[in-house]
Amino acid sequence: MRIALYHNLPSGGAKRTVYEIVRRLSRSHQIDVFTLSSANQEFADLRPHVGHHQVTPFHPGPLMRTPFGRLNQVVRLADLYRLQRLTQVIAGDMNQGDYDVLFVHPCRFEKSPSIVQFADLPVVYYCQEPPRQLHEEVPYRPYDGLELSRRQLLNKIDPLPRLYDAYLDKVDRRNTVAADLVLVNSHFSLQRVNKIYNISAQVSYLGTDIHRFQPMGIQPKGFILSVGSLTRMKGFDFLVQAIGEMPAHGRPPLVIASNFQNVKERAYLEQLAHELAVDLQVLVNVTDERLVELYNQAALVAYAPHHEPFGLVPLEAMACGTPVVAVREGGVVETVVHEKTGLLVERTLVQFAQALQRLLADPALAQMYGRHGRTVVEQMWTWDKAATTIERYLLTVVKQSPSVNHLNLVH
Repeated sequence: MRIALYHNLPSGGAKRTVYEIVRRLSRSHQIDVFTLSSANQEFADLRPHVGHHQVTPFHPGPLMRTPFGRLNQVVRLADLYRLQRLTQVIAGDMNQGDYDVLFVHPCRFEKSPSIVQFADLPVVYYCQEPPRQLHEEVPYRPYDGLELSRRQLLNKIDPLPRLYDAYLDKVDRRNTVAADLVLVNSHFSLQRVNKIYNISAQVSYLGTDIHRFQPMGIQPKGFILSVGSLTRMKGFDFLVQAIGEMPAHGRPPLVIASNFQNVKERAYLEQLAHELAVDLQVLVNVTDERLVELYNQAALVAYAPHHEPFGLVPLEAMACGTPVVAVREGGVVETVVHEKTGLLVERTLVQFAQALQRLLADPALAQMYGRHGRTVVEQMWTWDKAATTIERYLLTVVKQSPSVNHLNLVH
């Protein structure tokens, strides 16, 4: 196949996913990448694995500070309009390239990119998640305080936030339903996407790098590890509170490894840990090598994000032979095997604390879960397996297109 790939992603798990899939598909297919200057080209660099890498300049409008911050919705609206015009031009370049399929990944501004509706070839869109700010309530934080009350009052009389949300929702829905096929990362995501967009998406699971994330044969150091961006949706406050439920004399340290931090969220977590006498250590900008070491050193990995669509962290932990204790919700239910590779419990502090204590008190059980976790990942959750599934979906869409060039399908 000749594949045109479009993305506008910063650093993070979504860009890492694109990299891992492209690296494998490029072994058998020609891939050209179309992206924007607002994407992160250096992180998980695609350029060594593709033929053509076109970067189109796009600079989001500068945002204003208080007291003019509410006008930022106008700036963001203008960005959406500019992106539509720009992606129409990029689609024109693609349409002249004799490509078999356009493989689209999310846009950091539009979510589902407008290029979907302008491309004159079959389109497969990998929807990592719908815009969560439009479809979910975010957990309350004490630091919201008076600012939240003021914002809610102003939102009642200021039409700009509602106008921006409504237009973003319209753009995202229009682009998503225009794709010939929408892929999602879990059955949990499938239910949400099918409900929100009224479409029939397909599950195409992701994977993990079993060569990077692997057991190192070192003795665990007794701390609990959690990994993820330091934001309120990751549920780190729940982990601090759950550890605070454990007896003080046997309370393990909690280490959080993060590639991004919200300053207010970090201060809130550190204050909460201080009040509950929980030993909390926050590590920021952790390298891949250090992350693998942390997974191996941890007694277990605790995971409690709110409705995480998929979650790579449990797979990385399992690949390193480390057991997982997770909240029984979201995509993690499909990766962690209860009572085999870890424990799944409800979002209650007492139950979660008891699950942590159970594995900490029984190192033999924790080791058995860890061994099983490595085996399960090797069998079911490799990037090679994920790429093969995506390749099959791409080929299916191409073969169903009346304009397919069958010569390009030869491996």
